Amino acid sequence: MRRFFALLIRFYFSASNSIFSSKRANGMHSINSAKLARAITKSSSLQTYLTAVLLVDRGKVDDCCRAYAYFRWVDDSIDAASKSSSQCRRFIRGQKRLAKGLYSGKVPAKVSAEEQMLVDLVRNDRKKSPYLKSYIFNFFKILEFDAERRGKAIRDRELKQYSDLLGKAVTDAIFYFIGNGRRYPKAQSRYLAATAAHIAHMLRDYRSDINSGYFNAPKDYLDRLGVSPQDITTPAFKAWAKKRVALARRYLSEGKDYIDSLSSLRCKIAAYWYCARFEDVLSTIESDGYVLRFEYPRRGNLVLYPKMAILALPVMASHVFGKRSAA
Repeated sequence: MRRFFALLIRFYFSASNSIFSSKRANGMHSINSAKLARAITKSSSLQTYLTAVLLVDRGKVDDCCRAYAYFRWVDDSIDAASKSSSQCRRFIRGQKRLAKGLYSGKVPAKVSAEEQMLVDLVRNDRKKSPYLKSYIFNFFKILEFDAERRGKAIRDRELKQYSDLLGKAVTDAIFYFIGNGRRYPKAQSRYLAATAAHIAHMLRDYRSDINSGYFNAPKDYLDRLGVSPQDITTPAFKAWAKKRVALARRYLSEGKDYIDSLSSLRCKIAAYWYCARFEDVLSTIESDGYVLRFEYPRRGNLVLYPKMAILALPVMASHVFGKRSAA
């Protein structure tokens, strides 16, 4: 027990120090992009921001915020109602060309404040980690698919590929920013927890996405049942939603077994925090009898802070006592 509380205290102080110990930025542009990235991340996703400042490796906190904030900006730009599908595709191609150029050592003389976040993110990755590269270019694939599917039906195979891409991108980002340089074990269940989170995410946003022109249910499946994407109260649609929830639950269970095998405590906590956001959604869908809501409750700060702390405690205890029993 004393060892557990010692670890808790050490974790608290190392986490607190990480807020102030980010690597000194190179030049005014880097400083400005760090401030912008932190502001965007904090306002868009407080949980992501807290994960960054509490759990991410020292020296990579600002880059973690840049990674999130840059793609938040790209995604919001694509979702703008004034942009046509062709404009969205052209915009993504331009951003992808910028990223490829940065990896080839080509830094444009002039970029926007948001693009500077990507410039600094890639420049700071001196070893050119495959994890960061996977995150960046898999996210571009996700955004390309989003731009293509707007206003169009989606098929079951495409839905699976979409969630798999997101699961890989998110997991590889965690591996890059937390415990960078570790050899994380390769296993079939490696990406399942993040993939499950995306399945829950698409169920959560199902009705609001329809209003934006995105359909998160497969057309081939709904056609066989004779229902439309809007028929959310029909037995056939609820059966589909139930299957998706069951799949997400199974992926979470198998994915958590993988997470529990990791040697990095900070990585475990980050992964559990990420999963918890969407487990709440799955529980609400189940309690609603698989009738999807237009909007699901988001946790406010007064709920978020203690819940994150409560979630971390059993993960820490299992990590410490699991190591002791293994020894």
